Amino acid sequence: MSEVKYLTEFYHLNEFQGLEGYKKNGGYVEAAKALKMKPEEIIDEVKKSGLRGRGGAGFSTGMKWGFLPKNNEPRYLLCNADEGEPGTFKDRLMMERAPHQLIEGMIISAFAINSKKSYIYIRGEYDYPIACVRKAIEEAYAAGYLGKNIFGSGFDHDMDVYVGAGAYICGEETGMISSLEGLKGQPKLKPPFPAVQGYLRKPTIVNNVETLAAVKYIIRDGAQGYKKYGTEKSTGTKLFSVSGNVMKPGNFEVPLGYPLKDLIELAGGMKPGRKLKAVIPGGSSAPVLNAEEAMKATMDYENLASLGTMLGSGAVIVIDDSQCMVDMLGTLTHFYHHESCGQCTPCREGTGWLDKIVHSILEGRGRLQDIDLLIKVADNMKGRTICALSDAAALPVLSFVSKFREEFEFFVREGRSQVKGTNYAQMHH
Repeated sequence: MSEVKYLTEFYHLNEFQGLEGYKKNGGYVEAAKALKMKPEEIIDEVKKSGLRGRGGAGFSTGMKWGFLPKNNEPRYLLCNADEGEPGTFKDRLMMERAPHQLIEGMIISAFAINSKKSYIYIRGEYDYPIACVRKAIEEAYAAGYLGKNIFGSGFDHDMDVYVGAGAYICGEETGMISSLEGLKGQPKLKPPFPAVQGYLRKPTIVNNVETLAAVKYIIRDGAQGYKKYGTEKSTGTKLFSVSGNVMKPGNFEVPLGYPLKDLIELAGGMKPGRKLKAVIPGGSSAPVLNAEEAMKATMDYENLASLGTMLGSGAVIVIDDSQCMVDMLGTLTHFYHHESCGQCTPCREGTGWLDKIVHSILEGRGRLQDIDLLIKVADNMKGRTICALSDAAALPVLSFVSKFREEFEFFVREGRSQVKGTNYAQMHH
């Protein structure tokens, strides 16, 4: 099975990055078309298309837009380009190869929700994508596609880039809003939801890079045209970042509902002589699938939920039989402990405990009861915090320990990895 080029059709052309090359390949046609429509027509089309948030939550985009209050307050559109979920690198590709695609999608979306001002919040480590997007915004202003009276429609819109400072938590929409306001990047309690009271306490819509870029193609092909890819409840195509133990890691655009085993084949398959052991299907916070589950999985929101995991950001981390699950979990618990903002006690303390316990097992100080203690701590962290980071740390722990328990028990008893045969110090010498 092959890729479907929808968003990524012209990504192989270097000229697609600049304004002229982008226009040559259908750029800004849909923005001009959309600005002649009624805003509610656009919202309706996006609702009917079934487009769901591509950043992780998979919430209906049109429905989210529909939550905006019917008032005359200024409103903001924020593009979430923080892309901090380990294993995810699709937004980076989109900003590098097709920054105008994002800008065009944002102009249409801003017009639909009547926003005069938008921000693209990009993670601080993304030097090159930041430069690409800034240059594209300058080109769009120079061409009259941003600023006053766009396409003679009477609609004014200004767009800016805001650069983060390397915090995973700022990828959470209310944490991002706090950061944008110059506050500590800490999530806020909901309600009020951002659509009602977001940036500067004004109505705000936060959408992911891929979600906003897709809006252009919904205007081009209509909701029905967009829905011809994907499944009934997971419509359209999606970019998947495939990494780990495959021959050709990279980004692949396929229709939602695509079999996971075929996606692994698209990425060149397993390394010679290696067997599939596990797959993390939606970024590091998604519960892990064992090989048997992965072979049955299809890449859509419903199927992965039925397997007790999630599509998330579309980051597929492929794990072969040479990998030690205890060691990998140590990497994940360290990450979440490091990235917790410390606002909520279950997360601030819980992520530290998980990290300590896994590392005590890795360093040969583990006890068998520590395995159950991991489960107990993780269970107590779920659903008790302002944002989902606590759950994001707990879910991998619960899935790794329940599905690969014998590896954890072996490590505790023998003080070394069942797979690698070496201890932690030797693995990380």
